[in-house]
Amino acid sequence: MTTIDSYNPADPDDLVVSVPAVGAAGVSAALAAARRAQREWWGLGAAGRSLALTRAAAAIEAAAEELVALTVREVGKPVGEARGEVARTVAIWRYYAQAPFAAAGEVHEPAAGQGLLLTRRRPYGVAGLITPWNFPLAIPSWKAAPALAVGNAVVLKPSSEGVACALRLAELAGLPEGVLTVVPGGAEEGTALIGGVDVVSFTGSTWVGRSVIAGATERGIPVQAEMGGLNAALVLPDADIAQAAAHLANAIAGFAGQKCTATGRVIAVGDAYEPLAEALAKALQQTPAADPAAASTACGPVINRQSLERLTEAIDSARAGGAAVLAGGARAERAGWFLEPTLVEGVPAGHPLLVEEFFGPVAVLLHAADLDEAVELANDTRHSLSTSVHSRSLDVALAAADRLDAGMIRINAPSSGVDFHLPFGGAKGASYGAREQGQAALDFYTASRTVSVLPAGEY
Repeated sequence: MTTIDSYNPADPDDLVVSVPAVGAAGVSAALAAARRAQREWWGLGAAGRSLALTRAAAAIEAAAEELVALTVREVGKPVGEARGEVARTVAIWRYYAQAPFAAAGEVHEPAAGQGLLLTRRRPYGVAGLITPWNFPLAIPSWKAAPALAVGNAVVLKPSSEGVACALRLAELAGLPEGVLTVVPGGAEEGTALIGGVDVVSFTGSTWVGRSVIAGATERGIPVQAEMGGLNAALVLPDADIAQAAAHLANAIAGFAGQKCTATGRVIAVGDAYEPLAEALAKALQQTPAADPAAASTACGPVINRQSLERLTEAIDSARAGGAAVLAGGARAERAGWFLEPTLVEGVPAGHPLLVEEFFGPVAVLLHAADLDEAVELANDTRHSLSTSVHSRSLDVALAAADRLDAGMIRINAPSSGVDFHLPFGGAKGASYGAREQGQAALDFYTASRTVSVLPAGEY
């Protein structure tokens, strides 16, 4: 029997959980149970679903410290960020607990004659969710909670490296049997899930996301996919350099850069280059890779050996091509998969660090002569999720925002960060399909039906 083993990235000898992969047969059984349960879940009505989600939020909140410790241990998230994720998870469930009472359609005037013309939104049935390890509680929640709120049942396949968090989250939610089911596994289980659900939501790597999109579109079912970003930060000469450096260090090194909204390219405009290079290198040096359980830690380990090796090989390759490392660049001298936060300049054009998302605490520093060149550099990627702009001039910042391709633009703030009640998603190859979160999520997990009601007899 294949098992899913999840290890602590800060202590690779620490096995967090080992569970059987359910296989295609296990996914089929979960789908059958979900389809049966969905009818009763939908039949609870708005009040029943709202109460169930409210109770789920309360249970998650009551287990907050347990979940913080599990998140630190399973994915190496620094404890401060882990507390923030748990608090966000509770808020997500509470937010969507009110959604069952939201209007589910509109009434329109008929084009001619008497009658009633209306639209109604109804759940698809069973939603299949495929989620990553980096936000092992928040991302499953911001997918599952809206899907459940509008009346779907959910089958969740989490990343193998976040499976303990997903299993505990579902257990704490305490929903009726079959309404929220976790199916541990890998590619086999993911393929089986896509083959049997009514709607699919995915977050993860680009290459897996493309296969998810292909499988769903072949079946003709709705699909959304979030596939990361190679995000840029533009720093104008009039910016507060110290503040910008602090924001950038947070977006590069926070949680070891393992966020799809992390900054991978820093574009200094004109005279901002030299002072920013100095300030940012210093800020990163003051953010060492350290024990994620320590309150002072911002940068913990990367998720596994393969990730660490890929990052160090890319840095060494850039050096060999003539790049200079201004900060970090080496594995930290401690057990676990730790890489010091790294800033590199002079990276050759076309190097992987400039075209691929590496998901680690590494950023490339670039120079642009003016705002036009900076915008051109920022837009020169297929992974346009989040871009930050740093300037004291609101006019300049807003002008830049109008020209940037990214799905999210943050002014005088880190590129990392998400408001869970607003639409979330990127541009170009970063995203596919509808947006996540807020009202957009409620729309995605429902189908619109137009209903015409005419008088039954003469009038």
